[in-house]
Amino acid sequence: MLIETEVLIFIGMVFAAVMLLTMGITVPVFGESKQARKKIQKRLRNIRTEANKPAIGSLLREKYLKRLGPIERVLEQTPMMERMAMLIEQSGNTYLAYRFVLFSLVLGLLLGGVSLWFLKDPIIAVLIFIGGGVAPYFKIVHDRNERMAQFDEQLPEAIDIMRRALQAGHPFSETLHLVADGLDGPISKEFGITFADLNYGSDMRRAMLGLLERMPSVTLMAFVTSVLVQKETGGNLSEILNNISRVIRGRFKFQRKVRTLSAEGRMSAWILAMVPFGLFLLIHFTTPDYLDVLFEKELGRQLIMYAGILGFFGILWIRQILKIEV
Repeated sequence: MLIETEVLIFIGMVFAAVMLLTMGITVPVFGESKQARKKIQKRLRNIRTEANKPAIGSLLREKYLKRLGPIERVLEQTPMMERMAMLIEQSGNTYLAYRFVLFSLVLGLLLGGVSLWFLKDPIIAVLIFIGGGVAPYFKIVHDRNERMAQFDEQLPEAIDIMRRALQAGHPFSETLHLVADGLDGPISKEFGITFADLNYGSDMRRAMLGLLERMPSVTLMAFVTSVLVQKETGGNLSEILNNISRVIRGRFKFQRKVRTLSAEGRMSAWILAMVPFGLFLLIHFTTPDYLDVLFEKELGRQLIMYAGILGFFGILWIRQILKIEV
């Protein structure tokens, strides 16, 4: 029973450390920081308020809610569910928001109950309950970051397709359709939705802002701004898109350079975070009796808990130091 307790505690602490490092340090090369996305979303809300028109995403959500049953509709309209639904949509998944939240809650309760049954320690059971409950959320966030990074990576190629199509005489809306058909992945889906918005009667401004709302990105914001300004003031759109494509590729090149120069710091962070677990394994296999005091005595168990808490905040601090914003 003692060995099982050691193993479970050790696995739980390793899981928390690796999850935090993976979410904070191994960020995609392409993609934007959380602060940049918040600024974009705030600007979009201001634009919608000034325009005094409902957003396309809001109209689609109202139509989606009407197809649900009464109970499901009430659950989907609870606070924070709209934000969760947007996060799930941006991640490329198709879960209902309330079902995802219920699944996370049930998973946390199940893991916490099992750990309480075997370990008989309410503190560890609560920690495992919290970890099990937030793990699906971190998975959604990770999927969203990966999808948005892939979208940004495909954007220069999509702009080149649009530029060549404009030079060949195609209208702008048709260039969106060519991108949706010619590429795959998230950019195909999002440009296809934008093309459908234009075909269903939306004006250019609402359709492009809807695209930016679904995929909040600084690179996409540069593209959308260029298109909207050209539509209002005129100019050679194909030449503008060519310049935007060059700027975006230069930005990505700079991001790669920054990631290369910061690789040593990220490796140091992994080593610092994994050293306690490596020493635990080394001592456990060489002199296992040396660790018995940590699990058999109350003071030892308290030291493990305090070490886990301090390690958690230490990893958060390392994340903050290595945060890269380009």
